[in-house]
Amino acid sequence: MAAVTLEKKRKNIDLPIETLQKLSIMAASQGKSLKAFIENILVAKADSLSVEVSTNPSPSGDSWFDNPENMASVERGIEDAKKGKVKAYSMDEIRSLLGV
Repeated sequence: MAAVTLEKKRKNIDLPIETLQKLSIMAASQGKSLKAFIENILVAKADSLSVEVSTNPSPSGDSWFDNPENMASVERGIEDAKKGKVKAYSMDEIRSLLGV
């Protein structure tokens, strides 16, 4: 059976002294180091969370973007822009084209 190695990243955090004192007491009562105790708490909390990433690009969650046909149109527009197949219009040009 192969051992699984989890990728880890080091991050310094700042906590109030009173918080560290309380956590130290809790860690000692469980026979753990403060570092191991805090890591276990954070890992357990993160594992209990359900993180969902929305494909809706609207900051307000506009339902127009939930329609697959609308999103396909947006994605085609993005691809066209990347390929240089678009033209940007100034407000004056838009007014002129609309006759306003």
